Amino acid sequence: MQRQEAMRYLSDDLLVETYNKARDLKLSEDFILLIHEEMKRRSLADKHPFMS
Repeated sequence: MQRQEAMRYLSDDLLVETYNKARDLKLSEDFILLIHEEMKRRSLADKHPFMS
C-alpha cells in the first residue's frame, strides 16, 4: 500500500493532529508534504490558516 493511500484511513481530526505534531517535532519535510497534500485533497487545508 502506498503512503498516500494509507492516509485515507485517517480521520480528518487525526490527519490535522498528525500534521501539527509532525511540524512540532520537525519531522521530514517529505512526510509533512504528504500529510499536507492529503489535507488539500480533503479540502482541509483551506479550513486551517496555519497551513501554507
